[in-house]
Amino acid sequence: LSSDTVTLVVQVNGKLRDRIQADADAPESELIELARASDNVRRHLDGKEVVKEVVVPGKLVNLVVKG
Repeated sequence: LSSDTVTLVVQVNGKLRDRIQADADAPESELIELARASDNVRRHLDGKEVVKEVVVPGKLVNLVVKG
């Protein structure tokens, strides 16, 4: 049995900041948008530059920031 939605871990610089629900077949760009829309994540991105976005489909989204 496969699920239509999955729970993804959202990290900022490798540290857990939130968990989001997304469609199992959602494209990477949509997963990144959902991750950035989270209040917990947005708080850690304020005033910082995102230098890398890592997406492991079905598992996690990691945003690497500096600044």
